[in-house]
Amino acid sequence: MGYQILAVDDEKEIIKLLKLYLERDELTLYEAYNGKEALAVLEEKQIDLLIVDIMMPEISGFELIKRVRKNSNIPIMVISACVESSDRIFGLELGADDYIVKPFDPLEVVARAKALLRRFNTLGSNKETALSQILVGELKLDTYACTVQNDGGEIIELSAVEFRVLKLLMENPGRVFTREQIFEHGWKDEIVSDNSIRVMMSKLREKIGAEKIKTIRGLGYRLEKSHEGS
Repeated sequence: MGYQILAVDDEKEIIKLLKLYLERDELTLYEAYNGKEALAVLEEKQIDLLIVDIMMPEISGFELIKRVRKNSNIPIMVISACVESSDRIFGLELGADDYIVKPFDPLEVVARAKALLRRFNTLGSNKETALSQILVGELKLDTYACTVQNDGGEIIELSAVEFRVLKLLMENPGRVFTREQIFEHGWKDEIVSDNSIRVMMSKLREKIGAEKIKTIRGLGYRLEKSHEGS
């Protein structure tokens, strides 16, 4: 298949068992033993499926899912000893696609992993990719690949915050968003100053063209539908 899977668990025996069964099906497995290590692997490798435990040092599984979902829609499977329905519901609401309780049957994990990969790379890559293009004027934003292009097809390099804010504006051209709404969408739970928002918006306007985003004094910002005016 050629798929690459990242398994994150602080129990080495669990990782060893998953590796044994997954690699029998020609699925490449990368290992991490806490959430911090997992984020480093995700930065370096093209991961197709994340398998994550909940109770881990450094960064918990719930927090890891939350962070991954800010920038990626890869399939996520939870394998955890947390058996409460509230834990399962919370994990799924955060963005997990499947939840398996320990102890588990490794053959079931393999079957579910293959099902998630198959569904994501057929329905996901065709239907979702077709719906992932947002076009406003000469700008094209791809929510699947997390890229933004100008009319010449050149990729515009944006930070994660800039991308999230531009996505919000492009999904709602002509609508005014307050600084508070932009903060909530761009920075999530981080704490930043009003000046940080102004600086980010200034950089974003510089990158995509100052005339595209209009400052509405005393209210906020909007993306111009026709890109006319400043």
